[in-house]
Amino acid sequence: MTDEKFLITELVLTAHLYNQSDKLTVDDLPQKIRKHYWDEKDKTVKRPMYVTEGDIKTIYGIENVKNNTKLLPFLEFEDFGSQIKLNIFDLAVKWISKHPEAVENINKNPVLASFFENYDSLPVSYKKARASILPKESGREWIMSLIKSIESEKGSEDMLKLANIVAPEDIKQNISDLVLTKAQEDEIEKMTKAIQYRDYLKRIGLREIGKLLFVGPPGTGKTSVARAISGQLKIPIVEVKLSQIADQYLGETAKNIDRVFELAKRLSPCILFIDEFDFVAKARGTDEHAALKRAVNTLLKAIDEISLVEHGVLVIGATNHPTILDHAAWRRFDEIVEFSLPDKDMRKKILDIILKNIEGTFNTEEIAKISEGYSGSDLRLIAREAVLNGLITERTVLTQEDLRRGVTEFNKRTQLKKLDESL
Repeated sequence: MTDEKFLITELVLTAHLYNQSDKLTVDDLPQKIRKHYWDEKDKTVKRPMYVTEGDIKTIYGIENVKNNTKLLPFLEFEDFGSQIKLNIFDLAVKWISKHPEAVENINKNPVLASFFENYDSLPVSYKKARASILPKESGREWIMSLIKSIESEKGSEDMLKLANIVAPEDIKQNISDLVLTKAQEDEIEKMTKAIQYRDYLKRIGLREIGKLLFVGPPGTGKTSVARAISGQLKIPIVEVKLSQIADQYLGETAKNIDRVFELAKRLSPCILFIDEFDFVAKARGTDEHAALKRAVNTLLKAIDEISLVEHGVLVIGATNHPTILDHAAWRRFDEIVEFSLPDKDMRKKILDIILKNIEGTFNTEEIAKISEGYSGSDLRLIAREAVLNGLITERTVLTQEDLRRGVTEFNKRTQLKKLDESL
């Protein structure tokens, strides 16, 4: 547990250095500090930063702030306003540099690292500290600021109700939690580099990049991978289901499509994830609604005109039914990423990940063999059934038999579903 006096000094010194430097930006502040001082209206942490007793209690959960502060000769506690001030800078710097927790904590605080990497041969690095924290765009507070700004504009309600916006810090699954094919890993790596080298791509004129189409059966991880990319790239994801933006008043559908793409541009850099892309083919294949066809043409044009390089928007379409997409839809995407049902080896790896936090002794090789044709989502349902069956008998330690029973119950449900669909 970090020394409370160190944490108090860290915050006061961080505020002092941030206030004094015009080179340090909001991205140099550790997330805890940035979140606390974030100004929603101006979308930044404004200078000057002041440190009060309440700030320290909120950020670090320290209760005896006043007593701790009085033990530090370089700090002053002002009873009026409960503000804590730095009165001897050099002494504070020397004290914090000699503290046993200094190196570990400074390497997680770019503001302090920018100063201390040239002080007294401390093994700290601004570059290392900066790499250890997320940029402001990944934070929920940044996204909420943008949404607040959009809400103040005319017609904003229509724009915001169409999409689900997820901040990277709210992504539950990391790339490492997923079992991917080599081709999927390669595409993720390409997009990571494309985001990283946007300025370079713009300079050489390579703009036709950053439009992916995920194809494969339900439950094979298309949405999970899109969200995991969001988490890895540390940019928000804007999720829309194409069928849901088709308004009951068909004249509004084209406007809704424009609204979604405008929202993505406003949240840039971000991922725009368009699920149920096969809705395009269904609309283009019917003579019933000319307005709906015009809306689809609006969508295809919008995809043509948006760019990862120019606008900072990575477009990912997803479909469970690739065979019904026509050439006009296919050619909008520069890369096609296939999501097949997992083979036996992949099923075993998926089960190992799903079960890693569940107590028990399992033979995932056996379950992988008897789950031919199962998707990753199906395997999670098996584990869920096993856990719930265990809880019925007050057990939190599961057995192989619990997993076998989960497979049996899942198969029964699948058979009933097929019977219902055939009626």
